Amino acid sequence: MKYTLRQLQVFLATAHFQNITHAANSLAMSQSAASSALKDLEQQFDIQLFDRIGKRLQLNDLGRSIRPQAMALLEQANDLGQAFGQHSEMGSLKIGATLTIGNYVAVQAIARFMEEHPETKIDLDVENTSEITRKVCNFELDVGLIEGELRHPELDVSRWLEDELVVFCAPDHPLASRPSLSDQDLREATWILRETGSGTRQNFDRAMHGLIPDLKVLLELQHTEAIKRAVEAKLGIACLSRIALSDAFKRGSLVPLAVPQRDLHRHFYIIQHKQKYRSEGIALWLSHCETIANEDNEANESNELNE
Repeated sequence: MKYTLRQLQVFLATAHFQNITHAANSLAMSQSAASSALKDLEQQFDIQLFDRIGKRLQLNDLGRSIRPQAMALLEQANDLGQAFGQHSEMGSLKIGATLTIGNYVAVQAIARFMEEHPETKIDLDVENTSEITRKVCNFELDVGLIEGELRHPELDVSRWLEDELVVFCAPDHPLASRPSLSDQDLREATWILRETGSGTRQNFDRAMHGLIPDLKVLLELQHTEAIKRAVEAKLGIACLSRIALSDAFKRGSLVPLAVPQRDLHRHFYIIQHKQKYRSEGIALWLSHCETIANEDNEANESNELNE
Protein backbone atom coordinates (compact mmCIF):
# COMPACT_ATOMS: atom_id res chain seq x y z
CA MET A 1 0.00 0.00 0.00
CA LYS A 2 1.58 3.27 -1.12
CA TYR A 3 -0.48 5.66 1.02
CA THR A 4 -0.87 6.09 4.78
CA LEU A 5 -3.84 6.94 6.94
CA ARG A 6 -2.02 10.12 7.97
CA GLN A 7 -1.80 11.21 4.35
CA LEU A 8 -5.54 10.63 4.00
CA GLN A 9 -6.16 12.69 7.15
CA VAL A 10 -4.17 15.59 5.67
CA PHE A 11 -5.99 15.26 2.35
CA LEU A 12 -9.43 15.36 4.04
CA ALA A 13 -8.52 18.19 6.40
CA THR A 14 -7.20 20.23 3.47
CA ALA A 15 -10.38 19.52 1.51
CA HIS A 16 -12.41 20.75 4.48
CA PHE A 17 -10.45 23.94 5.26
CA GLN A 18 -9.15 24.66 1.73
CA ASN A 19 -5.99 25.82 3.46
CA ILE A 20 -2.93 23.76 4.41
CA THR A 21 -2.14 25.84 7.52
CA HIS A 22 -5.63 25.37 8.97
CA ALA A 23 -5.55 21.69 8.04
CA ALA A 24 -2.20 21.24 9.82
CA ASN A 25 -3.50 23.01 12.95
CA SER A 26 -6.57 20.77 13.07
CA LEU A 27 -4.31 17.71 13.03
CA ALA A 28 -1.75 19.13 15.50
CA MET A 29 0.93 19.02 12.78
CA SER A 30 3.38 21.59 11.51
CA GLN A 31 2.52 23.20 8.20
CA SER A 32 5.63 21.74 6.59
CA ALA A 33 4.75 18.21 7.73
CA ALA A 34 1.21 18.53 6.39
CA SER A 35 2.45 19.96 3.08
CA SER A 36 4.94 17.11 2.74
CA ALA A 37 2.27 14.49 3.45
CA LEU A 38 -0.04 15.92 0.81
CA LYS A 39 2.77 16.35 -1.71
CA ASP A 40 3.99 12.76 -1.13
CA LEU A 41 0.46 11.41 -1.62
CA GLU A 42 0.09 13.18 -4.95
CA GLN A 43 3.59 12.28 -6.15
CA GLN A 44 3.23 8.60 -5.27
CA PHE A 45 0.34 8.29 -7.72
CA ASP A 46 1.39 11.06 -10.10
CA ILE A 47 -1.89 12.92 -9.54
CA GLN A 48 -3.14 16.34 -8.48
CA LEU A 49 -6.03 16.49 -6.03
CA PHE A 50 -6.37 20.26 -5.65
CA ASP A 51 -6.36 23.35 -7.80
CA ARG A 52 -4.10 25.96 -6.22
CA ILE A 53 -5.89 29.33 -6.17
CA GLY A 54 -3.65 31.75 -4.28
CA LYS A 55 -3.47 30.46 -0.70
CA ARG A 56 -6.65 28.43 -1.19
CA LEU A 57 -6.61 24.77 -2.20
CA GLN A 58 -9.82 23.80 -3.99
CA LEU A 59 -10.69 20.17 -4.68
CA ASN A 60 -10.59 19.29 -8.37
CA ASP A 61 -12.77 16.61 -9.99
CA LEU A 62 -10.39 13.80 -9.02
CA GLY A 63 -10.19 15.01 -5.44
CA ARG A 64 -13.97 15.22 -5.17
CA SER A 65 -14.39 11.69 -6.51
CA ILE A 66 -11.84 10.25 -4.07
CA ARG A 67 -13.00 12.14 -0.99
CA PRO A 68 -15.95 9.88 0.00
CA GLN A 69 -13.80 6.74 -0.29
CA ALA A 70 -11.05 8.30 1.80
CA MET A 71 -13.55 9.33 4.47
CA ALA A 72 -15.12 5.85 4.55
CA LEU A 73 -11.69 4.24 4.87
CA LEU A 74 -10.68 6.47 7.80
CA GLU A 75 -14.00 5.91 9.57
CA GLN A 76 -13.60 2.15 9.17
CA ALA A 77 -10.06 2.45 10.55
CA ASN A 78 -11.43 4.36 13.55
CA ASP A 79 -14.05 1.66 14.12
CA LEU A 80 -11.35 -0.98 13.96
CA GLY A 81 -9.20 0.97 16.42
CA GLN A 82 -12.07 1.14 18.89
CA ALA A 83 -12.63 -2.60 18.52
CA PHE A 84 -8.94 -3.29 19.17
CA GLY A 85 -8.99 -1.05 22.22
CA GLN A 86 -12.33 -2.41 23.41
CA HIS A 87 -13.58 1.13 23.98
CA SER A 88 -16.88 2.66 22.94
CA GLU A 89 -18.76 0.56 20.47
CA MET A 90 -19.84 3.66 18.52
CA GLY A 91 -17.61 6.64 19.30
CA SER A 92 -19.12 10.01 18.31
CA LEU A 93 -21.89 11.16 16.01
CA LYS A 94 -22.30 14.54 14.33
CA ILE A 95 -25.99 15.30 13.96
CA GLY A 96 -27.33 18.41 12.26
CA ALA A 97 -30.85 19.72 12.82
CA THR A 98 -32.81 22.69 11.60
CA LEU A 99 -33.97 25.19 14.21
CA THR A 100 -37.44 23.84 14.97
CA ILE A 101 -36.22 20.24 15.08
CA GLY A 102 -33.08 21.16 17.00
CA ASN A 103 -34.90 23.16 19.66
CA TYR A 104 -38.03 21.05 20.11
CA VAL A 105 -37.39 17.49 18.87
CA ALA A 106 -33.71 16.57 18.52
CA VAL A 107 -32.67 17.20 22.12
CA GLN A 108 -35.28 14.77 23.45
CA ALA A 109 -34.36 12.23 20.74
CA ILE A 110 -30.68 12.49 21.66
CA ALA A 111 -31.45 12.15 25.37
CA ARG A 112 -33.36 8.92 24.75
CA PHE A 113 -30.62 7.59 22.50
CA MET A 114 -27.91 8.27 25.08
CA GLU A 115 -29.92 6.55 27.78
CA GLU A 116 -29.63 3.39 25.68
CA HIS A 117 -26.05 4.09 24.53
CA PRO A 118 -24.40 6.16 27.29
CA GLU A 119 -20.92 5.61 25.81
CA THR A 120 -21.80 7.61 22.69
CA LYS A 121 -20.80 11.25 22.24
CA ILE A 122 -23.17 13.29 20.08
CA ASP A 123 -22.44 16.74 18.67
CA LEU A 124 -25.61 18.61 17.69
CA ASP A 125 -25.35 21.42 15.16
CA VAL A 126 -28.48 23.59 14.84
CA GLU A 127 -28.74 25.67 11.64
CA ASN A 128 -31.30 26.40 8.94
CA THR A 129 -32.09 23.92 6.18
CA SER A 130 -29.69 25.33 3.59
CA GLU A 131 -26.75 25.28 6.02
CA ILE A 132 -27.47 21.75 7.30
CA THR A 133 -27.72 20.56 3.69
CA ARG A 134 -24.40 22.19 2.83
CA LYS A 135 -22.66 20.54 5.79
CA VAL A 136 -24.04 17.08 5.00
CA CYS A 137 -22.92 17.49 1.39
CA ASN A 138 -19.48 18.52 2.64
CA PHE A 139 -19.26 15.49 5.00
CA GLU A 140 -19.17 17.81 8.04
CA LEU A 141 -22.24 16.07 9.50
CA ASP A 142 -23.13 12.39 9.64
CA VAL A 143 -26.90 12.89 9.47
CA GLY A 144 -29.16 15.91 8.97
CA LEU A 145 -32.70 16.39 10.28
CA ILE A 146 -34.42 19.08 8.23
CA GLU A 147 -37.80 20.75 7.75
CA GLY A 148 -37.57 21.79 4.12
CA GLU A 149 -38.36 19.59 1.13
CA LEU A 150 -35.17 18.77 -0.73
CA ARG A 151 -33.90 17.10 -3.87
CA HIS A 152 -30.15 16.76 -4.19
CA PRO A 153 -28.22 14.32 -6.38
CA GLU A 154 -25.67 13.58 -3.65
CA LEU A 155 -28.12 13.00 -0.80
CA ASP A 156 -30.51 10.30 0.37
CA VAL A 157 -33.67 12.05 1.60
CA SER A 158 -36.36 10.19 3.54
CA ARG A 159 -39.51 11.35 5.31
CA TRP A 160 -39.33 11.23 9.09
CA LEU A 161 -42.07 12.94 11.16
CA GLU A 162 -45.33 14.67 10.31
CA ASP A 163 -45.68 18.32 11.30
CA GLU A 164 -48.05 21.24 10.81
CA LEU A 165 -47.46 24.96 10.48
CA VAL A 166 -49.87 27.24 12.32
CA VAL A 167 -50.68 30.89 11.67
CA PHE A 168 -50.93 32.74 14.99
CA CYS A 169 -51.22 36.14 16.66
CA ALA A 170 -51.41 37.83 20.05
CA PRO A 171 -54.70 37.25 21.94
CA ASP A 172 -55.68 40.93 21.66
CA HIS A 173 -54.76 41.25 17.97
CA PRO A 174 -57.70 42.38 15.76
CA LEU A 175 -57.65 39.05 13.90
CA ALA A 176 -57.76 36.93 17.06
CA SER A 177 -61.57 36.90 17.20
CA ARG A 178 -62.04 35.79 13.59
CA PRO A 179 -63.31 32.18 13.22
CA SER A 180 -61.07 31.86 10.14
CA LEU A 181 -58.97 34.05 7.88
CA SER A 182 -59.64 34.63 4.20
CA ASP A 183 -56.92 35.14 1.63
CA GLN A 184 -57.73 38.86 1.73
CA ASP A 185 -57.15 38.84 5.51
CA LEU A 186 -53.73 37.26 4.87
CA ARG A 187 -52.89 39.94 2.29
CA GLU A 188 -53.85 42.78 4.60
CA ALA A 189 -52.05 41.43 7.69
CA THR A 190 -48.53 42.42 8.73
CA TRP A 191 -46.23 39.38 8.85
CA ILE A 192 -43.21 38.32 10.91
CA LEU A 193 -41.54 35.45 9.02
CA ARG A 194 -38.59 33.09 9.18
CA GLU A 195 -35.64 33.91 6.93
CA THR A 196 -35.22 32.68 3.37
CA GLY A 197 -33.30 29.40 3.40
CA SER A 198 -35.16 27.96 6.37
CA GLY A 199 -37.43 24.94 5.99
CA THR A 200 -40.27 26.75 7.74
CA ARG A 201 -40.09 29.61 5.23
CA GLN A 202 -39.94 27.19 2.32
CA ASN A 203 -43.09 25.42 3.51
CA PHE A 204 -44.84 28.70 4.30
CA ASP A 205 -44.13 30.03 0.79
CA ARG A 206 -45.46 26.80 -0.72
CA ALA A 207 -48.65 26.95 1.38
CA MET A 208 -49.22 30.61 0.50
CA HIS A 209 -48.70 30.21 -3.24
CA GLY A 210 -50.37 32.99 -5.19
CA LEU A 211 -50.23 35.36 -2.21
CA ILE A 212 -46.50 35.79 -1.63
CA PRO A 213 -46.01 38.95 -3.75
CA ASP A 214 -48.89 40.65 -1.91
CA LEU A 215 -47.92 39.81 1.68
CA LYS A 216 -46.75 42.67 3.91
CA VAL A 217 -43.58 41.34 5.55
CA LEU A 218 -42.36 43.58 8.37
CA LEU A 219 -39.55 41.39 9.70
CA GLU A 220 -37.64 38.25 8.72
CA LEU A 221 -36.01 36.62 11.75
CA GLN A 222 -33.83 33.55 12.12
CA HIS A 223 -34.98 32.46 15.55
CA THR A 224 -38.35 31.02 16.49
CA GLU A 225 -38.41 32.59 19.94
CA ALA A 226 -37.71 36.05 18.49
CA ILE A 227 -40.68 35.66 16.16
CA LYS A 228 -42.93 34.61 19.05
CA ARG A 229 -41.83 37.64 21.11
CA ALA A 230 -42.46 39.98 18.16
CA VAL A 231 -45.97 38.58 17.72
CA GLU A 232 -46.67 38.84 21.45
CA ALA A 233 -45.67 42.52 21.12
CA LYS A 234 -48.41 42.86 18.44
CA LEU A 235 -45.98 43.69 15.63
CA GLY A 236 -47.85 41.32 13.33
CA ILE A 237 -48.91 37.72 12.77
CA ALA A 238 -46.65 34.78 11.96
CA CYS A 239 -46.53 31.11 10.99
CA LEU A 240 -44.45 28.48 12.78
CA SER A 241 -44.52 24.79 13.67
CA ARG A 242 -47.23 23.71 16.10
CA ILE A 243 -44.45 22.00 18.08
CA ALA A 244 -42.86 25.38 18.76
CA LEU A 245 -46.16 26.99 19.76
CA SER A 246 -47.88 24.42 21.99
CA ASP A 247 -46.66 25.91 25.30
CA ALA A 248 -47.59 29.46 24.27
CA PHE A 249 -51.05 28.29 23.20
CA LYS A 250 -51.52 26.58 26.58
CA ARG A 251 -50.47 29.77 28.42
CA GLY A 252 -52.69 31.91 26.21
CA SER A 253 -49.88 34.29 25.30
CA LEU A 254 -50.47 33.39 21.64
CA VAL A 255 -53.56 32.10 19.83
CA PRO A 256 -53.90 30.04 16.62
CA LEU A 257 -55.64 31.41 13.56
CA ALA A 258 -57.60 29.08 11.26
CA VAL A 259 -56.66 29.20 7.57
CA PRO A 260 -58.65 26.23 6.22
CA GLN A 261 -58.11 27.05 2.54
CA ARG A 262 -54.33 26.68 2.87
CA ASP A 263 -52.52 23.34 3.33
CA LEU A 264 -50.05 23.88 6.17
CA HIS A 265 -49.14 20.22 6.73
CA ARG A 266 -45.54 19.20 6.12
CA HIS A 267 -42.91 16.59 7.01
CA PHE A 268 -39.53 16.54 8.67
CA TYR A 269 -36.83 14.70 6.70
CA ILE A 270 -33.63 12.75 7.35
CA ILE A 271 -30.77 13.45 4.95
CA GLN A 272 -27.46 11.63 4.53
CA HIS A 273 -24.76 11.69 1.88
CA LYS A 274 -25.14 8.73 -0.46
CA GLN A 275 -21.44 7.94 -0.22
CA LYS A 276 -21.17 8.37 3.55
CA TYR A 277 -19.82 5.31 5.35
CA ARG A 278 -22.57 4.06 7.65
CA SER A 279 -20.88 3.18 10.91
CA GLU A 280 -22.58 1.15 13.62
CA GLY A 281 -23.36 4.36 15.46
CA ILE A 282 -25.03 5.95 12.43
CA ALA A 283 -27.03 2.79 11.76
CA LEU A 284 -28.27 2.71 15.37
CA TRP A 285 -29.15 6.42 15.27
CA LEU A 286 -31.20 5.94 12.08
CA SER A 287 -32.96 2.98 13.68
CA HIS A 288 -33.69 5.16 16.71
CA CYS A 289 -35.20 7.84 14.45
CA GLU A 290 -37.37 5.17 12.80
CA THR A 291 -38.66 4.10 16.21
CA ILE A 292 -39.56 7.70 17.05
CA ALA A 293 -41.41 8.00 13.72
CA ASN A 294 -43.39 4.81 14.39
CA GLU A 295 -44.36 6.06 17.85
CA ASP A 296 -45.41 9.39 16.38
CA ASN A 297 -47.56 7.69 13.74
CA GLU A 298 -49.26 5.53 16.38
CA ALA A 299 -49.97 8.61 18.50
CA ASN A 300 -51.46 10.46 15.52
CA GLU A 301 -53.70 7.50 14.66
CA SER A 302 -54.87 7.28 18.25
CA ASN A 303 -55.70 10.99 18.30
CA GLU A 304 -57.69 10.67 15.08
CA LEU A 305 -59.73 7.80 16.54
CA ASN A 306 -60.44 9.76 19.73
CA GLU A 307 -61.61 12.73 17.67
